[in-house]
Amino acid sequence: MSSFPPLAERQRPASLETYIGQKHLVGKDAVLRKMIDSGVISSIILWGPPGVGKTTLAKIISKQLDRPFYILSAINSGVKDVREVIEKAKKTRFFNSPIPILFIDEIHRFSKSQQDSLLGAVEQGIFSLIGATTENPSFEVISPLLSRCQVYVLKSLEKEDLKELLNKALTTDPVLKEKNIEIAEDESLFRFSGGDARKLLNILELVINAQPEGNIKITNDEVTKCLQENPSAYDKNGEIHYDIISAFIKSIRGSDPDGAVYWLARMVEGGEDPKFIARRLVISASEDIGLANPNALLLANQCFDAINKVGWPEGRIILSQTAIYLATSPKSNSTYLAIKKAQTLVRQTGNLPVPLHLRNAPTKLMTELGYGKDYKYSHDYENNFVEQEFLPKEIINQQLYTPQKNAQELKILERLKMLWKKRYR
Repeated sequence: MSSFPPLAERQRPASLETYIGQKHLVGKDAVLRKMIDSGVISSIILWGPPGVGKTTLAKIISKQLDRPFYILSAINSGVKDVREVIEKAKKTRFFNSPIPILFIDEIHRFSKSQQDSLLGAVEQGIFSLIGATTENPSFEVISPLLSRCQVYVLKSLEKEDLKELLNKALTTDPVLKEKNIEIAEDESLFRFSGGDARKLLNILELVINAQPEGNIKITNDEVTKCLQENPSAYDKNGEIHYDIISAFIKSIRGSDPDGAVYWLARMVEGGEDPKFIARRLVISASEDIGLANPNALLLANQCFDAINKVGWPEGRIILSQTAIYLATSPKSNSTYLAIKKAQTLVRQTGNLPVPLHLRNAPTKLMTELGYGKDYKYSHDYENNFVEQEFLPKEIINQQLYTPQKNAQELKILERLKMLWKKRYR
């Protein structure tokens, strides 16, 4: 098999008809499918986990639209490479010639200056940009470029997608279809692949190659044994990635600084993106600690900023300080529960009208209609407070925030009781 490309590459689809998954984007009457069928493609960003077909989809779009296709990897390309591609695209443009497509893999790794160098070409229509990213574009792509692109979210493959992919490989691949392969059990294949098509095919090929020629039987035990014999210290793009970040956050939530710093070390040693870790610390500071220690969110946010300023490897010390601080802080999820309860209420009651006394009245007509009438300005009263209703009349007296029993929120509760008398108990 060594003379053949890897199975995942051999099975890469060349058309939308053979492309598996992402029906919400490329299925019949789906938004991206309509755009492709129309022959007009705007600049887009494909956001999703590894192995779900971002690069493949970009190549298919280029092929089906018969567009010149340029590809850059953010890992080994700089501003100079971007400018060279822009000049090349300009020179190949003639009257009525199709607009080229520039595909940038892992666009989230491009620096601000690299992303800035793309702006003019995108605005002028020198090429249509297709960027692929595993990270949230809101954090990783500069606003001017993001505003000129439509973001499409790709999802991890469903079990049915993985089954279709597995069957296609066994029946159409020139190497595998010549072998006598029995899939006796597929649970481990799907579980270890984690919705990643490339990983599924890599595991399948690994397991097949590990067995002697003849009848090949794939079982859950065989898959597990094969993967244990070929360990990866840390797969930051796969199942272990999500397991370790889950263990990290749960250690913080469980007030175990030893567990938190251990799982942090696993990520550091595995080459995890420090910004990914820092973002999760910011979320944990609000979701798990919240009002029990409001300084936690400030420190976590400062950690994120410091990581960008200091860089690596010193940034690991900042992450360690923040993780230990969060783990040893008192815990409260009251703000998480409050917004969750409020969202449920909104879904149940719909768009209730804003009470007139809370509405703004910038025009004479609005004033005449009673906008802002009877509103009481809190700062005109003792303790900067006066009792009045701030909810729509249909849900008056709903209590959405419930203070929890920690020192900080007990103080908050006492103040609320003093101000509101009966609402908080």
